[in-house]
Amino acid sequence: MGPDTNKTIFSSYVRKDGLFDEVFGKDGNVKSVYQKLLDLYGARSIDDYVTLNNKAKSSFFNQGITFQVYGDKQSQEKIFPFDLFPRIIDPKEWEIIEKGAIQRSLALNHFLWDVYHDKKIVKDGIVPIELLSSSPNYLHQMMDVDPPSRIYNHISGTDIIKHSDGNYYVLEDNIRCPSGVSYVICNRTALKRALFGVFNHYKTHTVTDYAENLLNLLESVKPPGVDSPVCVVITPGMFNSAYYEHSYLAKAMGVELVEGRDLFVENDFVYMKTTQGPVRVDVVYRRIDDLFIDPMEFYPDSSLGVPGLFAAYRKGNVTLANAPGTGVADDKAIYTYVQDIIKYYLDEEPILKNVHTYHCSRPDELQYVLDHISELVIKPVDEAGGYGISIGNKLTKEEIEEVKVKLKASPRKFVAQPIMSLSVHPTYIDAKESFEQRHIDLRTYTVLGQDKQFVLKGGLTRVALKEGNLIVNSSQGGGSKDTWVLKQ
Repeated sequence: MGPDTNKTIFSSYVRKDGLFDEVFGKDGNVKSVYQKLLDLYGARSIDDYVTLNNKAKSSFFNQGITFQVYGDKQSQEKIFPFDLFPRIIDPKEWEIIEKGAIQRSLALNHFLWDVYHDKKIVKDGIVPIELLSSSPNYLHQMMDVDPPSRIYNHISGTDIIKHSDGNYYVLEDNIRCPSGVSYVICNRTALKRALFGVFNHYKTHTVTDYAENLLNLLESVKPPGVDSPVCVVITPGMFNSAYYEHSYLAKAMGVELVEGRDLFVENDFVYMKTTQGPVRVDVVYRRIDDLFIDPMEFYPDSSLGVPGLFAAYRKGNVTLANAPGTGVADDKAIYTYVQDIIKYYLDEEPILKNVHTYHCSRPDELQYVLDHISELVIKPVDEAGGYGISIGNKLTKEEIEEVKVKLKASPRKFVAQPIMSLSVHPTYIDAKESFEQRHIDLRTYTVLGQDKQFVLKGGLTRVALKEGNLIVNSSQGGGSKDTWVLKQ
C-alpha cells in the first residue's frame, strides 16, 4: 500500500515535550527561519515528497556517494542516507559557531606545539603529564619536530550539539582525520536537483568552495624554498570506509589521489611515480593513520605507507596534513581540559562550552561514574565513528555490570558525560512514510593555514535515524541533512 496522497508532509508529525525542536516552537508554531520553507512545501503530500526523495537518492547513487559499514562478519557498502528537509542556521547563531570552532582549533594547535616542545602547560600544572604519556596517540617521534608554519591540525572537525536549553556545546574534537565533508557538498548538490526552486527564497552561503579553500591553505604551509607546491591526497585504498571522500577531494582540488605504492623517498625528498618520470611532492594530505604512514618508523608491516616518509618530514622537505601525533589533542581525556587550554594559550573565555565530562582516571570521578552509569554516556577515549559507546539508560542490569568491569580494569580508557538531550529535527522515515522527530548534531570543518583560517559555512548535520537514538554516526546507521547557513 502506497502513501496517502491526501496526507501533507507534517500532518502526522508529533512533538514530544522536553525535546528542543529546531523547526517548531513549544507553542507549535513554525520558527521564523523555516516559515518560507513550510510555505513552499508544507502543503505538499507525502506522495510528492517521496517522489522528490527518490530523486535525491538517485542523485547520490549516480554520484557513487557511499560509505562502508563494518559488521561482525562482513563489511557492506551503502548509499549515504540523506533527508531532503534541510537544517537552517541563522547568521547570529552561525557567527558563534564559527568563532568558537576557530578559537578551539587555534588553541589545540598551540597545545600540540607545546606538548611536542617545551611542555609549558604541563610544567604550569594545567594538564597532567600522565595524560600525555598514557595516550596512544602521543608520538614520541614528534618531539622537537617543527611542522611548516607551526601548524599541526590543518583540518579539524568539531562535533557540536544544541541542547534542550537552546545553547550549543562541543561534544568532541576530531583532529586525526576528520571525515564527512564530501557529504556536505553532495547533500547540497542533491538538494538543488530535487528542490531547485527553493534557493530563490533563501540567501544561503555556498559549501562548494571548500576544496578551493583547502588547497589554498595546504599550499600556504608548503616546505621552505618551494615556489609552486605539488600536493597529493594519500588514501589507504578503495576498501577504506571514506574512499569516496578521498577521491572526491582530490578531484575537486585538481590534485593526484595516490596510494603508498605510488610514492617513494630518495635523499629525504618525496617523489610521485608518473608516466613522465618522478615528480617531487611537497604537501601530502594524508587519510592514513599515523602508525601506517611509514613502515621504517612505525608499523613495519604496513603496506599502506611510504618507507622514509617520516624522515623526509622531519627534515622539513615535505608537509604532512594533518601532522602525525595530532591525535593526542582529540583524545577524549584531553577534551576535559580544552576550556583550560583555550584560556591558557589564548587568554580568552571559551566561546563554545564543553559538555561536562568525567574522566575515569580520576578516582573520585570514576566512583561517581560507577554509581551513576544509568544516567551517563560512557565513551572510549580513542575510538571514533560512535564505536564502543554505552548509553546508560539503554543498558540492562547485566550490561551495566559489564561496563563497570571494563571501567575498573582500564579507567584511563574511558570518559563519561551526562546524557544530553540533543535537539531534534523533522526527518522523513522511509519505513513509516511520515516525518518524525530525530536527534541531530553538527560537525563543522575548520582549516588552518599560514595566517589563514576558514570554516565551511554549513558543516554536516548528522541524524540519528533510529527512534530515540543519540548516536548520529553513519557507521551506526545515521544519516544526514543539508545545512543552510543564511547570509546577513
